[in-house]
Amino acid sequence: MTLSPVPDRALAELGRTEGGPDTLALLLRDQDTRRLLMLRAVLDAAEGADAKVCSAGARARVREDWALLAEADRVAPAGGGAAADRGSAFPGDLAADPATASARDTARDTAAGPTPDPAATAPAGGLTPYPAATAAAAGPTPNPTTTPAGYIPPHAPLSPARARLLHPLVGPWARRCLRELGAAAGPPTAEGSRELGHDLAHFSALAAVAAARAGISYAVRLSARDGALVLPSLGVLRTAAPGDVPVDVVHRRGSLTLRQPGAADITVRLESGTGAWSAAPAWTPSYALPGLLSGAGPMPLDDLDPYRTARGGSRHHGLSGPTTLDDASRKRWLHSWSGAAAALGLGGEQRVGEAVALLRCLVPLADPPGSAGGGRGGGSCSGTRREAFGAVLSSTPPTPATFAATLVHELQHTKLAALSDMLTLHHAGPQQRYFAPWRPDPRPYDGLLQGAYSHLALADFFQRCALTATRPAHRESAWTLHARYQEQVGAVLPTLVGSGDLTARGRRFVDQMVAVHERLGEHPPPRGQAARARAYVAAARALWAGRRIRPTG
Repeated sequence: MTLSPVPDRALAELGRTEGGPDTLALLLRDQDTRRLLMLRAVLDAAEGADAKVCSAGARARVREDWALLAEADRVAPAGGGAAADRGSAFPGDLAADPATASARDTARDTAAGPTPDPAATAPAGGLTPYPAATAAAAGPTPNPTTTPAGYIPPHAPLSPARARLLHPLVGPWARRCLRELGAAAGPPTAEGSRELGHDLAHFSALAAVAAARAGISYAVRLSARDGALVLPSLGVLRTAAPGDVPVDVVHRRGSLTLRQPGAADITVRLESGTGAWSAAPAWTPSYALPGLLSGAGPMPLDDLDPYRTARGGSRHHGLSGPTTLDDASRKRWLHSWSGAAAALGLGGEQRVGEAVALLRCLVPLADPPGSAGGGRGGGSCSGTRREAFGAVLSSTPPTPATFAATLVHELQHTKLAALSDMLTLHHAGPQQRYFAPWRPDPRPYDGLLQGAYSHLALADFFQRCALTATRPAHRESAWTLHARYQEQVGAVLPTLVGSGDLTARGRRFVDQMVAVHERLGEHPPPRGQAARARAYVAAARALWAGRRIRPTG
């Protein structure tokens, strides 16, 4: 589905593993629009689902939750500015549905709290796709003497509803709902119905958080899943009883009261940005790291969201599972994050800019098997999820330099996936048959393109680090890494260039990759590093070829 045209200039920038402010803003706007359209698709799927799949009561609750989100969307964003008149194109006149409005008003009366200031709200209407007002930057004015050339100011402040719905981890939730509500899911089963109930209950939690952030008073009943009620961006309540437990939630003036059977009420007070405080041991607040640069918003470090990794499917190659951080782990994350901007800058200011522009959430993973653990070296893993635009999943980064390289690598996947949503680069199928020197298994063409693209950015990053390093040990290490990535990319570029499956614009994109690879070759690494890199790739190719040979007889 094409929503936004890609100018040739933007295509060329992205082909070079770069991306100026306008190009990265284009990717952001397109992805945000796709997210809102996907959420509308979830709403439509719930309305159109068979009653055996989604009951009338469940559909009514979805409408109520969406109406609460629509109300939160009309509240002026934190940080100033009036809410835009977004009309009622998305999702129709849902916010004005009389039955929904009546139920919501009753809940608000029960909470006995004040309504938002009318001067801070927009005319009635539902959520619309990405409005023109948010395309302009209206965040803090950057200091030109301290911010990199690639720095992209934040978007205009989002409404509380959009801040929640555009969070990366809402994407996997929406995809899961669409699968469960679609006709392809087949006849409903008891387990499937239970899972769908959990997923729709999560939507209720999203709406409750958005409304609380908007200052809307309400009283709603939410449902904990397996003894845990997750309120995204706020925290998690561990219920007194196990299983799926109803929890009544009342919000008034920045304070939540959580009431569950057989336990004392718990009061939670919202904090600015991420997190909410409570003295109750059963409450764990969400956590965020400081902004990557001065003036940038906090970076969520989400170890609570139930959709932060794939559930019930095959796991990404080499990735460990999710983990919950303790205080010591958070300190290690903070240490590596605090030095990441400086480490990124060594490889070019544009790397800092793309991290500020694209990164929206970090998801901690357990240390991979065989590592020393705790981010102390001996192996790490990282990845992205196409449906979770802006999220980077990673085990605890051992050093700022390692973390910087991880961000460079993973954000290239983010950029290329977003570009691939906007235009078709190739028509190659999913057959896994290509040699990739960074993987032991054969890769499909798209996987080869993704890997080569991210490794090309790393080759550029480490060459820049090597050329500017002042310490011999740092310079040698950077040249070693550059040489390996440069050799790996060179081994697969002929395959990418020679494919007849490339579209015309896909060929332009790959041609830019070739040009960057040739430019990097103008400053070759020392002979020793280059020789070791060639030997490494040759050994990988021989090992791959040996696995492909099947004994006969």
